[in-house]
Parts: sequence; structure tokens; C-alpha cells
Amino acid sequence: MQFGLFGGAQSAQSDPAKGYADYLDFLLEAEALGYRGCFLTEHHFTGWGQVSAPLHMLTWLAARTTTLRLGTAVMVLAWHNPMLLAEQAATVDVLSGGRLELGVGRGYRHNEFHGFAMDDAEAEARFEESLAVMTQAWTTPGRFSHQGRFWRFDDVILEPPPLQHPHPPIWVSAGRDASIVRAAERGFRLLLDQFTPVAVLRERIALYRRTVEQAGRVFDPMSVAVARDACLTPDNASRAEALRRRAAGHQRMIDAARTPGRDGGSHILAWADRPEARTDAALYGTPAEVAEKIAALRDAGVHYVLLNILGHARDTLRGFASAFDMRATSG
Repeated sequence: MQFGLFGGAQSAQSDPAKGYADYLDFLLEAEALGYRGCFLTEHHFTGWGQVSAPLHMLTWLAARTTTLRLGTAVMVLAWHNPMLLAEQAATVDVLSGGRLELGVGRGYRHNEFHGFAMDDAEAEARFEESLAVMTQAWTTPGRFSHQGRFWRFDDVILEPPPLQHPHPPIWVSAGRDASIVRAAERGFRLLLDQFTPVAVLRERIALYRRTVEQAGRVFDPMSVAVARDACLTPDNASRAEALRRRAAGHQRMIDAARTPGRDGGSHILAWADRPEARTDAALYGTPAEVAEKIAALRDAGVHYVLLNILGHARDTLRGFASAFDMRATSG
């Protein structure tokens, strides 16, 4: 079983550089401890300082690290010019020596689509067209043109080409059966969220694996990553306080994500506001308690866990590295 990190920095208006610097130092220590990789989120207009430019942060990390895999979770394609994004991703891949793991998605927060003056009903169509342009850019040896619903490019060529062939691994966040099947059929890797119960994770991983094998490919257990909120605590009182802070953060995310006057939404919201998502799914507790939850994830078919560590607590970062012997499993 291998471990990585999921999340991002938070800046403050009074000192935006400090939050970024602290988080980047946190990731440097993670590499030294043997963590496999990091997946940085992309968010906008939050008011609480979440990272809006993860590829820029990964460029900095590429220059300071040698083994850490550098991922996004996820770049929302609707908000980006796909040729520019393909170029930027390829540049990070080249500068990092081929360590980019590009997570892409449709987006799920209403306030972000609203802020970009974009209809979130177009998210799926924009995602598909942008991904088609990016894939064409990475895999076309010469110049090409594209005329679509949202984008037009005439006689363009990608510079530089990515180091990984044919392009960096593409990860997608999916929860619905149809989305999981589609990801497997297209050769994408699968990101599963931090709220889904273990029993449901087992079903989703099994579906993804069956689809990969039906397509005639060998299933790689490391092609599925499961995010989990994590915090090692010495006692019940500390765990309860950590869960209280976590619940407040979740509510802020849920409020940002919901579309006024519309039920449902992202698959993430299917579990995020259920009581069990705030306790059972989280890797919160003593090392022994967390070890039991890790064992349950392993039994469900999980081989790659992405830890979202509350407050970027160094004791939890180090505690996981010590308890689960990452140096023996990373790479």
C-alpha cells in the first residue's frame, strides 16, 4: 500500500506568502519521508484562500524535488484554454523529469461557475471538447487545427511535447457507475473521493477493474487512488475536536458547491453531508484505530491512499510515515 497527499495551501490576505511557503515545506518533508506523490486541488473565489493555480505550485516543486509525483486533483477544464493548459502541463512534465500526474474534471462548485459567468450545465460538453483538444495536441507530431463548439485553433503545434509518452497519466474524479466505466474504457486513472464509505469503494474499484480487463488491458492497482481526510490523535477528546473542525470545513465546501434551487449535483455531494462521511470515512483517531481503517481499505482493493491532513499537521504527516513504513512501499 502506498500513500500520497491530497489538498492544497491556504493563503491569508495579511500574509499570502506564508501559507504557500508552509505548505510547500510540508510537501518537501513528505518527499523526504517517503510519500509517493501529491495531488493539488484547484479552486476559485472561495474567500478562504484556496489554491487557484496548482500547476504554478507544481513547477516550484519540480525544481525542489526528485522523486515526488506531482499531481492535480483536479484541473477543471471548463475554465481553461485547452491549448494553453496542454502546453503548461507539458512544461511541468518536462521540468519535473516526467513526474506529472494530471487530474482533470468537470467542476462541481456552483460559486465557481457563477464567478466565471459560465453556465454549469455546459460543464460536461466543455470538459469533453477541452480534453479532446489537449489529447490531440499531445499526440499529434505536427500542426493541427480544431473547430468546435467552444474552441477554435488554426494551424497550431504543441511546444514543448510532454516527456511522458504519449502524455502524462490522466486521472478523473468519478463516482457514478457510468463515469467509472467511461474512465476505464478511455484508459484514464481513477480518483475516488474522501467521503465514500468503504463498502461502496469496493464496488467502484471492482467495476473499474472489470471494465479495464474487459477492454483487454492489465489492471494496475495503482491506477486507482482514494482520498481520505486524516488526523492522528492521542485520545477521544482530541479526535472529537479535530472532527468538529473538519465538519465546519466540509459545510463551507458544501455551501459553495450547491446550486440554488437545484437538488443533487456532484457525486461528491452524495456523501459529503451524511453523518457517516464525517466520522466513519475519515482516518481520524489513534494510530491503532487508523490502522484498522487502513486495513479495511486494503481489503476493499485500495492500494493508493491520498491523505488530506487537516491543518497540514506535521505530527500526522510523520506519524503515518512511521506507522506504515512508506520508505519500503514508495516508488
